[in-house]
Amino acid sequence: MDSSVYVFVEDLRGEGVERVLDRISAYGVAGVTVGAVHHASRDITPHGLSRLTIRRDGAHFPPPPDLFSGRRLKPTAGHQDALDGLREACTKRGLRLHGWTVFLRNATIGAAHPDVTVRDCFGDRGSPSDLCPAHPDVRDYAVSLARAVARLGVDSVVAESLHFRPLKAERSFVPLGPMDTYLFGLCFCDYCMRRATDLGVDAEVAREECARIVGGVLDGDPPAQGEVTRAALTAYAGPDVVAYARARSETVTTLVSEVASAVAGEGSKLVFVDSTGAVKGYRDGLPTPGLAAHDAWQLGVDLVALGDLVPAFGVLAYARDAARVADDVGAYLRSVGKDREVRAVLRPGHPDSDSTDRLVAKARGAKAAGAMAVDFYAYGLVPHPVLERIPATLAEAL
Repeated sequence: MDSSVYVFVEDLRGEGVERVLDRISAYGVAGVTVGAVHHASRDITPHGLSRLTIRRDGAHFPPPPDLFSGRRLKPTAGHQDALDGLREACTKRGLRLHGWTVFLRNATIGAAHPDVTVRDCFGDRGSPSDLCPAHPDVRDYAVSLARAVARLGVDSVVAESLHFRPLKAERSFVPLGPMDTYLFGLCFCDYCMRRATDLGVDAEVAREECARIVGGVLDGDPPAQGEVTRAALTAYAGPDVVAYARARSETVTTLVSEVASAVAGEGSKLVFVDSTGAVKGYRDGLPTPGLAAHDAWQLGVDLVALGDLVPAFGVLAYARDAARVADDVGAYLRSVGKDREVRAVLRPGHPDSDSTDRLVAKARGAKAAGAMAVDFYAYGLVPHPVLERIPATLAEAL
């Protein structure tokens, strides 16, 4: 059974490539999944050179000029030498190398080109880090970025944020319910509305309904109760809004198809990571009731359609409960097809796993449900004693 550990370039720069790979090799995993392109963040890093690490938006390699010449959007420069020698160092240890790529989450690009970011039902562009997958320039950027990472000689390009993202405000003293938040997060830029209109949706009516409902809650109306489902959304916002939400899947499916073809053309393969599992359980490992595969449509992800286009999928199994991990993996396989590779991404420590036994149980559950690989997230965020749970997990569960 395949396996890997997610690694940030700051880990490699801080501790050294040889030291990090030696430690990871000792865990018994088959590979490393390195953050070739990542988004800005501020992370507590228990064994980093800095215990509080500032990450900036960046591609951590020199972008090939032929891929971005004439492109309006270009990768933000990160640590350009961070991956030098990594392919060779992995080969020497018999480790596979996967290129973890964050595609459409980039506040630096969004701030420089606000027109390529999502626009809400009020006409505001309040999410500068969220690039809209319907915008032609964004789509061109994503395809070129995928080719660039594939050319690094990676065994796969692991695609994060290659879909719409939910609204995430830093502060809100208005009690928005889940459905209100969902409506507020829908993009109504010209390209999204045009695509929906071409599919027979009355996009303007959908926008007006979202603005009316969310505006009412902002003015003091009671928020909607209950989780977001298509049936509940139809009752709350009407069929035009639901049809508009469905239309987003065409935008995402066609973009992912283009990216998968580009990666294959460079001799690698795409692993599509749907962020729904993180949306549901990232904070505390207690995901909301609906399975991630069943709620992926909220981000414009049509897993059934993608199953015909993408060879491999990453399931963010951010849950404390082993049964929930198994259920999520099983639901993905039923959606994408039993012949597809599904990789379960587990967090070996807080907040999901409080012991080796719990981590083992989750890995066993993922395997029993049909996962072909288990990946561990992430080296630089987890104390060394917690990472030491990985060898026992691989030995006992896989």
